[in-house]
Amino acid sequence: MLKVIRRSRLRKNVPARRILIPKGIIHVQASLNNTIVTVTDMRGRVISWSSAGTCGFKTKRKGTPFAAQTAAATAIRTLKVKNKDMQRAEVRIKGPGIGRDAALQAIRRSNIRIACMQDITPIPHNGCRPPKKRRV
Repeated sequence: MLKVIRRSRLRKNVPARRILIPKGIIHVQASLNNTIVTVTDMRGRVISWSSAGTCGFKTKRKGTPFAAQTAAATAIRTLKVKNKDMQRAEVRIKGPGIGRDAALQAIRRSNIRIACMQDITPIPHNGCRPPKKRRV
């Protein structure tokens, strides 16, 4: 015998609940050609992201400081659109690009307190073996 399960009516025009994320991580990957900003929670699950390419910059302009600043501001603005409040964040910067400082300034301008800032650029310790010398 089948039972019919009635669904209660969904309420309309109910404001979305604000999800509080007390602390998160903001990853800034600044290469010479582009800048990617990713906002995650403490477990590493991505909440929002943005890059200079998705903000409308093309070719050489993606590597500029203004493009990095725009990408960081867009990633943080997406947090507020998704109704997620983040009070504190760790900032992890990676790469040699010139957009590093501009992205950091955009993060400071938002209402997110920076708990700690780390530079996680990979540095080779002695690196790869060089090619053998050329004999002429």
